[in-house]
Amino acid sequence: MSGAVARIAVTSGEPAGIGPELLVRLAQQAQPAQLIAIADPDVLVQVAGALKLPLTLSVFDADTEALPHRVGHLFVRPVALSQPARPGQLDVINAPAVIAMLTAAADGAERGVFDAIVTAPVQKSVLNDAGYRFSGHTEFLADRVGREVVMLLAAGDLRVALATTHLPLRAVPDAIRDDRLECTLRILHADLRDKFALPHPRIVVLGLNPHAGEGGHLGREEIEVIVPVLERLRGQGLDLRGPLPADTAFLPRELARCDAVLAMYHDQGLPVLKHAGFGHAVNITLGLPYIRTSVDHGTALDLAGLGVADPGSLFAATALAIDLALRQRASMRI
Repeated sequence: MSGAVARIAVTSGEPAGIGPELLVRLAQQAQPAQLIAIADPDVLVQVAGALKLPLTLSVFDADTEALPHRVGHLFVRPVALSQPARPGQLDVINAPAVIAMLTAAADGAERGVFDAIVTAPVQKSVLNDAGYRFSGHTEFLADRVGREVVMLLAAGDLRVALATTHLPLRAVPDAIRDDRLECTLRILHADLRDKFALPHPRIVVLGLNPHAGEGGHLGREEIEVIVPVLERLRGQGLDLRGPLPADTAFLPRELARCDAVLAMYHDQGLPVLKHAGFGHAVNITLGLPYIRTSVDHGTALDLAGLGVADPGSLFAATALAIDLALRQRASMRI
C-alpha cells in the first residue's frame, strides 16, 4: 500500500469510445484519493479542450508520496497510441495500446503501487480483430494472476454475481459444474465478508432452468449439481438460499432477505440489475488479490465526441474503489 493517501489507477479504455471523456469529467470531481490516469496524455488534453474543461497533467512517479486529488488535475501513466484516435471510429492499430493500459494497471496493482484499479470500457471486437484472445476485463485479469474470480455488479444495495460470464447460452449448462459453483460461492462469501464488511453474508442462488427445474421436469441441473453444492456449503456455515426461480427471486421481499444474488448466467441476472441502476451501477471483480471496479456499460461509440456521455457509472465505480481501498487499509491497521 502506498503512503497515507490511497492511489487509484483509472484506465481510459477504448480511445475511440467515451472512456477518455468520462475520465476527463472524473478529474473535475473532488476525490479523497490520488487518481492516476493510464492513458495517452494527448487524447486527454484533446478531449478536455473539446469539452472546455480545465485539465493539467503530471507524469506519475511511484517513488513519490501519494498526493490527494486536485480538481482539474490528473497524474498520468502515459501509454501512447499508435494512431490518433477518432471518436466513434475503431482502429485495430490502437489495440496494443489498449492492452498495454490494462497491463500497466494490473501490474501496478499486483505490485502494490495502486490500491485499486478502475477500468473504463473497452471494445472487445477490435481487440479480437487485432488478434488478442480477449473476452473481457474479468477474464483478462484472472488469467494474469492465475486465480478463479467472480463478476459482481452492484447498484445500491442490490448485488448480483455470476456463476458464468461471457459464454454462449448453449455452453452454460456444461459450465455449471459442482467444483466451479462451489468455488464461486466461496469467493462470493469471502469477499462480501472481507471487502464489503458483511460478517455473515446472505446469498440467494438462482436455478438454471425455468421454475428452478420444476422438480426435474424442466431440467436436472438443480437436482444433480446446484442443490448438492448448496447443502454441502450450508453444512460448513454458509448462509445460502435456493435454488430459487429467477422470475421471483428479485421480488422486493426476497431481496430484503439477502446481501447478494448468484445468477447462473449473464443475462439471467444483469437485466434486472441494470434496470434498477443502469448508468450508476458498478462492476466488481471478486477473488483478485487487489480491488478492481468498472463501469456497467460499453464504449458507446455513437456518443463518442458529442460531449453528452453520462459519467455516473465511472463516478460510482471510482467512489466504490476508494471506499473499498480505505476499508482495506483500516482493516490492515487493526
